[in-house]
Amino acid sequence: MYDQPRLLPAGDSALVVEFGNEIAPEVNARIRSFTQILEEQALAGIVELVPTYRSVLVHYDPLQIDPRELEEKIKELTGSLADIELAAPEVTMVPVCYGGEFGPDLDHVCQHTGLSAEEVIQLHTGTNYLIYMLGFTPGFSYLGGMDERLATPRLKTPRTHIPAGSVGIAGKQTGIYPIDSPGGWQLIGRTPLKLYDPYREPPVLLKAGNYVRFVPITKAEYEEIAASVAAGTYEVQQEPLTEEGTAQ
Repeated sequence: MYDQPRLLPAGDSALVVEFGNEIAPEVNARIRSFTQILEEQALAGIVELVPTYRSVLVHYDPLQIDPRELEEKIKELTGSLADIELAAPEVTMVPVCYGGEFGPDLDHVCQHTGLSAEEVIQLHTGTNYLIYMLGFTPGFSYLGGMDERLATPRLKTPRTHIPAGSVGIAGKQTGIYPIDSPGGWQLIGRTPLKLYDPYREPPVLLKAGNYVRFVPITKAEYEEIAASVAAGTYEVQQEPLTEEGTAQ
């Protein structure tokens, strides 16, 4: 983590504010604080903020704000990040049906790790995952905190089509595909929740800085929840994160 963030130009209408050279909760906390304080400032000319693992990409309109003025304002704001009180993070419970047609690579993960299917599921559902950032496709969450015993390399040949809701493992990461898309992650299960819905407000279910907890369900429960989601009657379970790092 840098003592002071690095400011790097990204073309003529964007600025990278880099807070560190590693993926770590401490760096993520500074990114969240900076994003929050810049949103609260509501500076004229700021078009969009894109938080990532180690930085925030600040899109701006150079016709409304001078780049040098923006840099000075950012330097001023980053000096008070320690005083920012972040909103309490929430844990979103994500039901997942593991294995079978929903998790065609679960057996491969078992073979690679030497774990049984029950052990893989137990480890995968046994922690709260920090949502570091969103990217790749709308609502795709990059999660931190997976047990390294589950680490499995990506597929040698990516699939051309992965169904929305598929839960996968790639190296030391786990994540959820929010829409139908290509991909090379090892698929171990699927959630009936819609992580991205353009007709919903907000359209993206998960938010960077919050947490995800996977909850194992049966195929029958999957079908029941999927029907409820389609009908618009399903209530996503979200709980506050306690100081011990668990949901209440």
